Amino acid sequence: MMRLEGKVAVITGAASGIGEAIAKLFAKEGARVVASDIAQAGLDRVVKEINDAGGAAVGVVANVASEDDVQKMIDTAVDRFGTLDVLVNNAGIMDNFVPAHELTDELWERVLAVNTTGPMRTIRKALPIMMEKGRGSIINVASVAGVGGSRAGAAYTASKHAAIGLTKNVGYQYATLGIRCNAIAPGGVETNIGATIDNPSKFGYERMELGTHSNPRSAQPIEIANVALFLASDESSFVNGAVIIADSGWSAY
Repeated sequence: MMRLEGKVAVITGAASGIGEAIAKLFAKEGARVVASDIAQAGLDRVVKEINDAGGAAVGVVANVASEDDVQKMIDTAVDRFGTLDVLVNNAGIMDNFVPAHELTDELWERVLAVNTTGPMRTIRKALPIMMEKGRGSIINVASVAGVGGSRAGAAYTASKHAAIGLTKNVGYQYATLGIRCNAIAPGGVETNIGATIDNPSKFGYERMELGTHSNPRSAQPIEIANVALFLASDESSFVNGAVIIADSGWSAY
């Protein structure tokens, strides 16, 4: 039996990288997938590839920083597939390694809008559906920046720490209602998130780079998707409020 047979999953940031790998793996394991991203072309490609392979997927062009888009995304899952069982908050942007003394309100607000407020809004929308069902799995793709201090700039670091705090709060508060909320904290992964880095701070980048020599290697997106599959499946039924660090031991140094 496939590990997500009969489940409906919403995955943000699904047009490439980790999100694409999660969407394809979940569909392969039997989930009906609502794939979301701001990149129309990439999203259309991923949805087509899933459906051509015999899976079931629909795409929703959405910006998780928009409340209206979040509503549309979750409503699509219910309208098309009847319910929602798994929510994966994967969409995220970097912050050009900008340190606190160079940080602007605009950058701070933009990064937190996507990396923290977006997941809060999707969780807020999904919870009543899961509460009525008496079960559900929420997975937040955080970062080792959420457990360390200088893997990125001040805004990104704060946003991922906040995402982990949100994970633990939701995980504990809704545990008796059959809802689990966990986070994955990847290290370096070979994705295109670097495209959101366009003018890195010299000061911030140099401070961040001091620790990169201890990183054993970067991951392929499927390696993170496999962790998400475990958390989405019933195999992780006793795992809740946890942060799974997937970084090849980088943070263990």
